[in-house]
Amino acid sequence: MNIPSMKDQVSAEEWQLRVDLAALYRLTALHGWTDLVFTHISLRIPGPEHHFLINPYGMLFDEITASSLIKVDAKCNKLHDSPFPVNPAGFMIHSCIHAGREDAHCVMHTHSRAGVAASAHKGGILPISQQSTLVLSSLAYHDYEGIALREDEQPRLQADLGNKTFLMLRNHGLLVVGKTVPDTFLSMYVFESTCQIQIAAQAAGDLLFISPDIQGDTRKILATVTKGMGGDIAWPALLRKLDKIDPGYRN
Repeated sequence: MNIPSMKDQVSAEEWQLRVDLAALYRLTALHGWTDLVFTHISLRIPGPEHHFLINPYGMLFDEITASSLIKVDAKCNKLHDSPFPVNPAGFMIHSCIHAGREDAHCVMHTHSRAGVAASAHKGGILPISQQSTLVLSSLAYHDYEGIALREDEQPRLQADLGNKTFLMLRNHGLLVVGKTVPDTFLSMYVFESTCQIQIAAQAAGDLLFISPDIQGDTRKILATVTKGMGGDIAWPALLRKLDKIDPGYRN
């Protein structure tokens, strides 16, 4: 797919954000978290204009490139020419999360099988794995209200998320917010792993729960494990992996 480069049409800062977001889309595909073209990852562009980058609707995540990403305003109106459409309905969740959380520069939403399955479990996320303790330290839930197309649901989404990092959309899927693209990927990786482990464990039989007494301060533990770097601890290695497979996301 021949898409003209936008590198010379945007600032150096925006171009780097485009490359990182395109990498996140490719990594999402690589890890099998996609649902054809029906989920989105959005990224705020710094500045007072409230502009965002989002995927062109209809492209698979493993096709996304830095130049194919579309800049939109808070209403999901396109701000530059593109042969591809955007999906305002898909941006409905993202726009209200960005609006309600100044620190939510990146919003990532998935419909993975494990994520949807766990979201349909009455008990939600259970403390049965090391990964789950990280999620439970900053987890919120939002009850299913049908396909997310109505603006009147937005205040409830904002209220339910609050100041948390992980949001389980009941009977729907998973959502994470992050200050950076690498942080967002790491959070979704932990969230998805938690759900996959839980579904496998529940199928296997009786569960062994982790006592709250030994969970500790998971945020401090995570900071120690990542050497205070958050998602940046793994991001360069992930980009090297993508570059070995197909560096085209950088175009």
